[in-house]
Amino acid sequence: MAVAGLFAMTACNQQAPKVDEKSEAAPTNSELKIAFVEVDSIMSQYEFCKEYSKILEKKGQNIQNTIAQKGQNLQAAANKFQQDLQNNKYTQQQAEAVNAGLQKQQADLQALQQRLGSDFQAETDKFNAALRDSIQHFLAKYNKDKKYSLILSKAGDNILFADKAYDVTNEVIAGLNKAYKKNTAKKEEKKEETTEKK
Repeated sequence: MAVAGLFAMTACNQQAPKVDEKSEAAPTNSELKIAFVEVDSIMSQYEFCKEYSKILEKKGQNIQNTIAQKGQNLQAAANKFQQDLQNNKYTQQQAEAVNAGLQKQQADLQALQQRLGSDFQAETDKFNAALRDSIQHFLAKYNKDKKYSLILSKAGDNILFADKAYDVTNEVIAGLNKAYKKNTAKKEEKKEETTEKK
């Protein structure tokens, strides 16, 4: 899904190396404080991401079904036209009119496919932007206490080696989900207030 394109990744056909387990003691006196987050874990465990992925999947499936159904209808009409043409059911003028109608339906279907595809891409881009914003917003608050110099996103093998001592994925996912639940609860409250006023 387009969601995977959110974070820059290097493509390699080799299997991604495993992250080492937590070492006995991570260096504490270093000036450069680094952490990393596993992108795959965010994609699979962040509630916002899970919910929106389902929405996008359903929307994508609906688009496919709509286009497939209209395509089948057009194909059936084209087949019937060919049959009727072979059976001399049309005058030349009638045949030209029916053919023109079929061509218009074909053009309409292509336009619909393009429009629905653009809408889906716009929805995906909107989700990616919201996901990126929510993560960056959370990390800015999270890092006020943690004081990391860098928080890297680890996806596949874009980081070839990382000590598990610097993995803050679970903390970040827990914080993201807590913030998301709080936001969702606030939205529900506002919705109820609006309904009561009406």
